[in-house]
Amino acid sequence: MTTTIALNSNIIHGLDLSPVQTVIEKLLQEEAIASGEQQLFFDIDYPREPEDPRELSEIPEVRLWFLRLDSRYPWMPFLLDWKSGEFARYAAMLIPHQFHRTEGIQYNPEALEIFVMQKIFVLSDWMQQMGIPSQSRLKSMAKMLGYELDDAFFELVR
Repeated sequence: MTTTIALNSNIIHGLDLSPVQTVIEKLLQEEAIASGEQQLFFDIDYPREPEDPRELSEIPEVRLWFLRLDSRYPWMPFLLDWKSGEFARYAAMLIPHQFHRTEGIQYNPEALEIFVMQKIFVLSDWMQQMGIPSQSRLKSMAKMLGYELDDAFFELVR
């Protein structure tokens, strides 16, 4: 069951993480964090002028809120609803990129590589602490962003 977290301009401008904290604290209290895997979706209501062509991930205030979120919960990708594209949108909030009408989102290659490796390291450690099997999940996450990770890589990370 997907959990939707509503964000509006007041929450974003105030760098208010309380809507997320409420959901995560409940999962932690119930010791159900593993059941929250790929369940979170952000409903972002951020007003723009009709002629403003920017995507949400191109708006500095929205990106700043997601940077704050990622600094508090660097393992957030584990909880995001990947099937709905939420992980890709989350990545776009954190990785420098450009949009092309025909090719879609184009991440800065070096920034994407740093993001993927940092998330692999963070999630690997966090999932190990939580007792959640990680290798196949992490390989799937990396693959979503165009990276193939060899099994031997995970021997180094242990």
